[in-house]
Amino acid sequence: MIVKDNKLQIRKFKNTLLFWTVCILSGLTAIPLLAILGEVFIKGWEQLGWSFITEATPNAYKAMQAMEAGEAIPGGIANGIVGTFLMLFLAAIVAIPVGIFCGICLSEYKGNWFATIVSYLTDLLQGTPSIIIGIITYIWVVVPMKGYSAFAGSVALFIMMLPLIIRSTEETMKILPETLKEAGLALGGSYWRVMLQVMLPSAFGSIFTGILLAISRVVGETAPLMFTALGGAAISWNMARPMSAVPLLIWEFFNDPNLQSLIWGASLFLLTFVLCLNLLAKRIAKKWKI
Repeated sequence: MIVKDNKLQIRKFKNTLLFWTVCILSGLTAIPLLAILGEVFIKGWEQLGWSFITEATPNAYKAMQAMEAGEAIPGGIANGIVGTFLMLFLAAIVAIPVGIFCGICLSEYKGNWFATIVSYLTDLLQGTPSIIIGIITYIWVVVPMKGYSAFAGSVALFIMMLPLIIRSTEETMKILPETLKEAGLALGGSYWRVMLQVMLPSAFGSIFTGILLAISRVVGETAPLMFTALGGAAISWNMARPMSAVPLLIWEFFNDPNLQSLIWGASLFLLTFVLCLNLLAKRIAKKWKI
């Protein structure tokens, strides 16, 4: 009995030691993240306002005049917000159906030569640096169109979103019970009718969560848009012309000493948007858990 008690005490000690080690290391990991978020929040909160969201970026001369007068820099990031949402929307409406059907293909036709090629290309795209995707899109879209455009930026974002949606759809379809498909087929439904009306609705929560995470993954990308959308100072709705985005504005503010103070407000807006997408994805995943 004494030997058993000693072993039990040793196991409890190891368990407690491991628990506190994980807690301490997690806390140390969170310190830099909290420090960054705290500084962005403190410095960016004062800039966020109606004018910051609805007005276009001021030029360097106006910003310099405001700084010399000790006033807040006029203008905001409306041109970047409009460009970001337009390019994300166009990329998403193409990437979502393509990604879902490719994911179904990978889950249903394992071992097929076409599925093998799609799987290999998906892994290749997922591991490709964003700046390489920007260069490729520049060659494929910008050069033939003879100019930068928001459409080219959407193509770059589409390429980056696609592998994430494919993988999330594939993994979700794999964990669905086979009895769902068998029941639909037994009732006389065709294969694709069962997939579209039975299997996909059952996997809606996880697939939609993957879509939101893919959007939050690409919304902060700067390098691909530098080679494709280029940027613009005015609010533009023309997808065939250069267009700004919030990440591009942050880069431009960094390179202009007169506009550097606007970095914090733009960064806080971007962080808040990504945070909302992640919280929404977690809520949907919890509600529609398979």
